[in-house]
Amino acid sequence: MNAFQFQNPTRIVFGEGSADQVGQLASQYGKTILLVYGSGSIKKTGLYDKTINYLQEAGITVHELPNIEPNPRLSTVNKGIDICRTNDVDFILAVGGGSVIDASKAIAAGVPYEGDVWDFFTNKAVIEKALPLGTVLTLAATGSEMNGNSVVTNWEENLKRAFGSPYTYPQFSILDPTLTYTVPRNHTVNGAVDIMSHVFEQYFSLTENTPLQERFCESILQTVIENVEIALEKPDDAAARANLMWCGTMALNGGLISVGMTNDWASHGIEHEVSAIYDIPHGAGLAVIFPNWMKYVYEERLDRFVQYAVRVWNINPEGKSDKEIALAGIQATRDFFSRIGAEAKLADFEIGSEKLDRMAEEAVRYGAIGSFKRLEKQDVRAILEMSL
Repeated sequence: MNAFQFQNPTRIVFGEGSADQVGQLASQYGKTILLVYGSGSIKKTGLYDKTINYLQEAGITVHELPNIEPNPRLSTVNKGIDICRTNDVDFILAVGGGSVIDASKAIAAGVPYEGDVWDFFTNKAVIEKALPLGTVLTLAATGSEMNGNSVVTNWEENLKRAFGSPYTYPQFSILDPTLTYTVPRNHTVNGAVDIMSHVFEQYFSLTENTPLQERFCESILQTVIENVEIALEKPDDAAARANLMWCGTMALNGGLISVGMTNDWASHGIEHEVSAIYDIPHGAGLAVIFPNWMKYVYEERLDRFVQYAVRVWNINPEGKSDKEIALAGIQATRDFFSRIGAEAKLADFEIGSEKLDRMAEEAVRYGAIGSFKRLEKQDVRAILEMSL
């Protein structure tokens, strides 16, 4: 196990009805807020009206930034920055899923910065301060509600980049599982894939002597597997929705499940290049990429893939070689993604081989990616070819 430090400042308010506390919580941090949300589903469900009422009752002035894209765009982030500066906004409230929260973090970092917020995504600048923000989560997926990470797409340049900062952890995050009852089926599917993929990026590590961290990871994977099909069959199953929501938060919140372990993150880097050009849902892209990454790298540490197959997928090792066990676990992953309705290949999105070189080149723009196996341009291209 490696040496580590761990700290997470986000206050989690979890449970049915917890969204009723939004006014009380937000008023502790600001009196003029920017309310950030997506394409309008919170208006259809009534969450928007409730949120506005609670904020107004708390004496808060509200400005709004609606229509955050599924892959939030830099141009929209800049609109939010302008609104905050013009109206002296002192707090940002994100109501939605990971995309809304990611955009809000970028806005929060961009408001006090004199340069271009894109500088933070291209390593030209480091975040030194940010507006405080809070969240009301409506989708179990990214874990953005309890970490400092943000992913934004520069659509004009077809680039998708991320930053992470201790200054952009939410002050509080409200997690009411009932708010996820009405999300579209494909959002639940992609969210489950995203949660599992976050765990994969941490679990498949070359670091030795991390049994507790490995079991944390395995338990989250098993819990997602056990609950997502229940949620898909019965969208208002309270227990399944609560378990999925907490899995999403635990899967990526600054390293709790993988402290002391070297993480990989190559598959995310590859998927970002696909969705930067083709604007596909992040979780859907990961469902295609990850099993093929697994096939490409599994022999780097065969014992971890054997453990994964046996502990997570209950593959019977009797009469099988380690390689056969590992490959059975990888196939079980692919089969599960397909069973819940995730896409299996890039062709499902009408993506061909035309831009493979560009995607592979951009993925390694700053050098080889991944730690489980260091991937150069030719490796990334090979994984993309496997995914066609």
